[in-house]
Amino acid sequence: MNAMPKMMNGLDMDAAMATIAAIKADASLGKFQFRAKNKWINGGVNRSTIMDFYGAGQEDTSRQTAFEFTNGEPPVLLGNNEGANPVEFLLHALAGCVTTTFVLHAMARGIQISELSTDLEGDLDVQGLLGLNDAVSPGYEQIRIKMQVKADCSEAELNDLLAFTQQHSPVCNTVCRPVPVEIKIA
Repeated sequence: MNAMPKMMNGLDMDAAMATIAAIKADASLGKFQFRAKNKWINGGVNRSTIMDFYGAGQEDTSRQTAFEFTNGEPPVLLGNNEGANPVEFLLHALAGCVTTTFVLHAMARGIQISELSTDLEGDLDVQGLLGLNDAVSPGYEQIRIKMQVKADCSEAELNDLLAFTQQHSPVCNTVCRPVPVEIKIA
């Protein structure tokens, strides 16, 4: 009988099983709070920093330096390509979360992935952003995700994993359902 591999798809299976067991034993360990700070620079340019978060029952101290992301706009939207714009970052976040969720649950199912890439497209009409047409939503009208996957399983298993991923990816779930967002002046 073959022993289960220690690593699958770049993930430590023992650590994953230990984390799952700990959260099953104490559901409060599953509560996380992620944070971001943003500062306007000029025009359409602003910068976000991400460093600290709360998770697994404590403040995380693993990061010594903040991650920094510059939000910009292309010239057609009055910017100078200082960085990706926020709706492009949303596609990046969605792609990253769907990919990570897919890989994590593939590991849990014993599916070895040899290749995985994702293409995303989002349709947006800026008439909504500019307040030119109240019938036009300021957000994405539709987002399409196409995943190219090579794995050691059947097409039916891949389709089942993909459906599970769509339901359990935190960013995909957040985008696909209304989420209360509170915006106020501090």
